[in-house]
Amino acid sequence: MQLENPPTLASELTSLPVTSWRRFARDLHDGRIEQICILSDFERVKCEAEELKQLVAEGVDALSAKWKKERFDEQSWDSLKSSPFYEVLREYRDVPPDDIPAELPQDKGVQHEIDLVPGTKYCVTRQWPLPREQVKAIDDFFESRRKAGQVRESKSPHSAPTFCVKKAQGGWRIVHAYNKLNDATVPAQTSIPRKDVITDSMALSTIFSALDLRDGFYQILMRESDIPLTAVSTPSGMLWEWLVIPQGLKNAPATFNRCVTHLLRSVRDFAPSYFDDVFIHSRAKDGKSEVEMQKEHLRRLFALMRKHKLYANLKKCIFGASEIPVLGCLVGKTDPGKVRVINEWPTPSNVKGMRQFLGLTSYLCKYVSNYAGKIRPLSQLLKNIAALV
Repeated sequence: MQLENPPTLASELTSLPVTSWRRFARDLHDGRIEQICILSDFERVKCEAEELKQLVAEGVDALSAKWKKERFDEQSWDSLKSSPFYEVLREYRDVPPDDIPAELPQDKGVQHEIDLVPGTKYCVTRQWPLPREQVKAIDDFFESRRKAGQVRESKSPHSAPTFCVKKAQGGWRIVHAYNKLNDATVPAQTSIPRKDVITDSMALSTIFSALDLRDGFYQILMRESDIPLTAVSTPSGMLWEWLVIPQGLKNAPATFNRCVTHLLRSVRDFAPSYFDDVFIHSRAKDGKSEVEMQKEHLRRLFALMRKHKLYANLKKCIFGASEIPVLGCLVGKTDPGKVRVINEWPTPSNVKGMRQFLGLTSYLCKYVSNYAGKIRPLSQLLKNIAALV
C-alpha cells in the first residue's frame, strides 16, 4: 500500500527499534514477530525486500549458519577475557590451539578402512592441468603434510587427481577426486546419531556450549593395508599417499563420527557429539550453579580431548550461552510468552479443543524430555473420543 501524503515528522510515527533484514528474517522465522507494518521509501524497501527474499530462499540452516558466523567471527582470546569460562579455557589452551601440531597422530583405537567391492581392479583417473596459482597451493600443501608425516611419496597403481576450491574466507581448499575409488568402496553401515535423541538429552538444561572439532580427518590413521588406495597425483607430477584420512573418501565421515563417539563416550550424558560438533549442556545441581556445572563439564571434556589429541576451532565455539544452534534449530530456554499461553489455556471440553491444545503444546517437544510419552494419555483419549463420535 502506498500513501499519497506520508508522515513527515518523526513524532507522527510510532517509535520502533531499528533492526537489519537478516535479524528480521530470523525473528520472523522463530515466531517472535506476529504482525508487520513497514513505513519506508517504496523504491528503497523494494531493493531491501529482494535481499530478504534471497535470505529466506537460502533456508533455515543457512540463516542459522550466517547468524553464528556473524556472532562469533570476532571471537578470540582477548574477547573471552570477560567470560566466566576464560580460566577453564586458559587451563586447556592446547585444546583450542592457534595452530594444530604438525605431526602424525597417535592411534586412537579406530582406523579408517577401505573395503572394495569384489572384483575391483585399479582405480585411476588422470590428473588435469590447473592454473599456476593452484599448482603452487597444492605443492605447498603437500610439502607441509610431508613434514608433518601425514603423507609420503607413493608407487601405488591407484591414482586420483587433486584440485582446488576457493574458500569463502580466502585461500584454497585442497580436494581429491576419489570418484572411482568411492564407487568401488563398500558403504559403511555405521549408525548416525539421531537429531531428536541429541536434542531430547538437552531438554532440562539451562546453559549450553558448543565445540567445532578442527581438522578431524587428519587426526585418524589409515589402515596400513589401505594406504596405497589413497594415492593422489598433483599437477606438478608427484604421487602421494595418505597415512591419515584425506578429504573426499567415502565412509570417512562415518569413521570420524565413530571415533569421536568412542573417545568421548564417558561424557556422553552431558556432551553428545554429532560428527565434528560437540554440544555441552548443564543445569544447576547438587548445590552448584549452572555456571559451576558447565565449568566442571567443560574440564572433563577438555581433559579427554587433551588425552586423545582432539582439537577445537576457537572461532567457531560457543561458551555458556542460554541457547545454541543445534543441527538446524535453536536449543535453549522456552519462550515465556508461549508457556504462559499454554498455562492459561482453558481445559479442553471437546475434540476440537483437545486438538487445539495438543497442537499448541507441540512447541514444547524440543524442550521437554520424553514429550511424546507425557502427552500419550491425552493423545489416546483423543483417539477414543474420536472413535465414539
